[in-house]
Amino acid sequence: MAKRAGQKLRILQVMQLILQHTDEEHGLTLAQMATMLRDQGLDCERKSLYDDIQTLRDFGLDILLQKQGRQSVYLLASRDFELPELKLLVDAVQSSRFITAKKSEQLIGKIERLASVPQGRQLQRQVYVQGRIKTMNESIYHNVDKLHEAISAGRQIKFRYFQWSVQFGSGSRVVKSYRHGGALYQISPWALLWDDENYYMVGYDGAAGKIKHYRVDKMEAIQLTDLARDGQREFASFDTAVYSKKVFGMYGGQEQTVRLRFADYLAGVVVDRFGPDLPLRPAGPGQFIAVVQVQTSPQFFSWVFGLGDGVQILSPQQIVDDFLHHARQVTDLYR
Repeated sequence: MAKRAGQKLRILQVMQLILQHTDEEHGLTLAQMATMLRDQGLDCERKSLYDDIQTLRDFGLDILLQKQGRQSVYLLASRDFELPELKLLVDAVQSSRFITAKKSEQLIGKIERLASVPQGRQLQRQVYVQGRIKTMNESIYHNVDKLHEAISAGRQIKFRYFQWSVQFGSGSRVVKSYRHGGALYQISPWALLWDDENYYMVGYDGAAGKIKHYRVDKMEAIQLTDLARDGQREFASFDTAVYSKKVFGMYGGQEQTVRLRFADYLAGVVVDRFGPDLPLRPAGPGQFIAVVQVQTSPQFFSWVFGLGDGVQILSPQQIVDDFLHHARQVTDLYR
């Protein structure tokens, strides 16, 4: 019985060696595998290794026997994730602001284990986490899990919401400042949205009777309630992509229809922001007009201002006046 248990353990160790140390460019000879197994306290004969490798092939591992120089080596020719795909995953983790630096390093370490050891070294050369701007909330993963649970169960949640502020004294430091005096929010969560490198929960505020959104990394002490979700009518035809385009940087404002005149060279910018299906009409040589639905806010005005003289707000007049007021407030700081 002990011998049979040892055989089972050996074949698992053989699989681990092949997964960890071989890929399309790196292989192991039978002698190298035998030495590694002996270092782990497992003796084996050459025939036993042949049998184990064939069993792993029958199991579905793409193990090939190839010549490398004068030696015959065994290697894993294909994996669930190819190296370029793993590099994309590493890049996504690195560039995600809502993932803390500590958690980024942990996730990248796990991604590396999906590759061979030699391939993992290539992934390590791409890790530049410390210099990136990251969230400071380590509990974001628990928050996401709680929100998925609430959305799946169709239940309302309670939570506290904070922002970062500067506290002055003997020195200055960044501290949490709770909104609503630290009182609990009660919201019906409907969707999670990743926009502008941040994670947001989109939900229905029954007391205010409107859709709102919250940065997940600024939510704290999330609790599921026994109350069923509100907002079924509002979310019956909710489109996260459309919502994201309207909100501009996730800062609230009144949703309005705005007419804008653009220079032709900004057509790509308009398509990137509003999508390829937005109707455009010509407005004289080198110009076109677009009618868009946006939530007007300082972030919207900043986007318009950043395009310089290539764009002009045409209507409604109230938005034009608000834009001029916003511009004067900024320029007054430099007079």
